[in-house]
Amino acid sequence: MILPIIMAGGTGSRLWPLSRVLFPKQFLCLDGELTMLQATIHRLKGIDCDNPVVICNEQHRFIVAEQLRQMDKLTKNIILEPVGRNTAPAIALAALAAARTGPDDHSLMLVLAADHVIQDEEAFRAAVRKALPHAQNGKLVTFGIVPNKPETGYGYIRRGDASSSVDTTGAFKVAQFVEKPNMEKAETYVASGEYYWNSGMFLFRADRYVEELQKFRPDILAACENAMSVVDPDLDFIRVDEEAFLACPDESIDYAVMEQTSDAVVVPMDAGWSDVGSWSSLWDISPKSPEGNVITGDVLSHNTENSFLYSESGLLATVGVKDLVVVHTKDAVLIADRNSVQDVKKIVESIKTDGRHEHHTHREVYRPWGKYDSIDTGERYQVKRLTVKPGEGISLQMHHHRAEHWIIVAGTAQVTINDQIRLLGENESVYIPVGAKHCLENPGKIPLELIEVRSGSYLGEDDIVRLADRYGRA
Repeated sequence: MILPIIMAGGTGSRLWPLSRVLFPKQFLCLDGELTMLQATIHRLKGIDCDNPVVICNEQHRFIVAEQLRQMDKLTKNIILEPVGRNTAPAIALAALAAARTGPDDHSLMLVLAADHVIQDEEAFRAAVRKALPHAQNGKLVTFGIVPNKPETGYGYIRRGDASSSVDTTGAFKVAQFVEKPNMEKAETYVASGEYYWNSGMFLFRADRYVEELQKFRPDILAACENAMSVVDPDLDFIRVDEEAFLACPDESIDYAVMEQTSDAVVVPMDAGWSDVGSWSSLWDISPKSPEGNVITGDVLSHNTENSFLYSESGLLATVGVKDLVVVHTKDAVLIADRNSVQDVKKIVESIKTDGRHEHHTHREVYRPWGKYDSIDTGERYQVKRLTVKPGEGISLQMHHHRAEHWIIVAGTAQVTINDQIRLLGENESVYIPVGAKHCLENPGKIPLELIEVRSGSYLGEDDIVRLADRYGRA
C-alpha cells in the first residue's frame, strides 16, 4: 500500500494576482473544476494507496481541511509546519508520522507537489507502477519528465545505466542532478536524450528515506524527531513542536539526500507535466480559441491574439492586442507581455516594499466557517458580505474599538449578544455595541448570507478577542 505525501506549501508569487500568500496557487482552480490540490489527489485513482497526508503551512490549515472534506479525504491527515523549512524536513515529518501510526516501517511514500498539472493521468499512474519494484527494493526513485523543449526554468537529471541488468521497466540509475541551465546548455541536454526535467516527485520506503537522511543530514533528522516527539493533535491537524522545528535547517530533498545517495533511480515520465510556474506556462497547457487566446470569465475580445485573458469580476475587454496576459481580480489588475511574465514576482516584491496588502490576501477571504468579501472601506467604516456554511458559526468574541450591524440577506441566523439569543431571517437586522460578547451561527441547511457594517475608531481584523471557538482559535 502506498501512502501519498502531498506538499502544499509555497506562495506561487509568479501567478499573482490570483495567487496570494493566504491563498496560493495550489488552492486555486486553474485548469478545471478541481483545485490543484484536489486534482493531485484525484489522479491517484487507480493506484492502490491510502488517504493522502498533506503537509501545509499553519495559516492554510482550514483551506486544506475544507478541500479535503469536499473529496471525503479528511481523516486527521494534515501535518502543520510552524514555518517553511523546505522539502527535506517536510518529508522527514511525514516519514516519522507514518512510523508512529503504522506498524510497517517499510511503507512506501509517494511524494507529490500540490501545484503541478499532469494532463495524461494514466501515463502518470503507469510511471508510478514502473517505480514500485525499485522502491520496494530500497531504491529512492525520482520521476524525470521527458522534456519537449529546452527549458531554463527547471533543474535536470542526467540518467546513467539501466537500474539493473534484468530491468525491463525503463528505469535508470541517476548519474547527475544539474542546476537550471542557460539556453545553450538546455538545448544540448534535450538533444542528447539523456536528460530529464527534475519534477520533484519521489517514491521510496519511509525507512530508507530516514536511513539516508541519518547518513547525510543527521541534523535535519534530529530536529524533525524532536519536533515529532511532542505532537499536539488538534481537530484534523497534526501540530509539531514549534521550537524544535525552528531549529531545523532549511534544505531541499535534492541537496540533503538525492544528490548524496548511491541508491537514486530515475523513472522517465511523459505525462503532459507542468509546474505552472508562470502565466505563460498556464497559457501553454490551456485550451485555446482559434485566435490562440485562453479566456476565463466575462471577457470580450476583438482582434486579439495569443493572449491569456482572465476576469474574476466584471467585464474585461481587449482590442487590437496580442501576446498579453491580462488578469482582473476584485482588487487588482495585471497586464503583462506573455514573454515577460517571469518578472511578475518583481511586482509582488514592490507591493511588499510599499507596505501594501494585495500580495497577501484577496478581497474575498476564506475562514473555517465560510468566507467574507470586503465590499467597501472608509475612514471609520467597513462593509463586508459574509457567507456562513450550514451548521457552522463564528467564534464567541468581542471588540474593543468597533460596533457592528448585521443585515440578513438569505438564510437564518442564530445571534447571541451577551446572554440573549435571537433567530433572524431574511431582511432582519441586529446591532452589536462595542464591547458586547457576541457570536453568529447558521442553524439552517442553506448558506447564511449577511451584510456586516463595522463602524468605529479601529476596524482591523486583530481587534477580536475570541472567548470560545469551535475551531480551536480561542
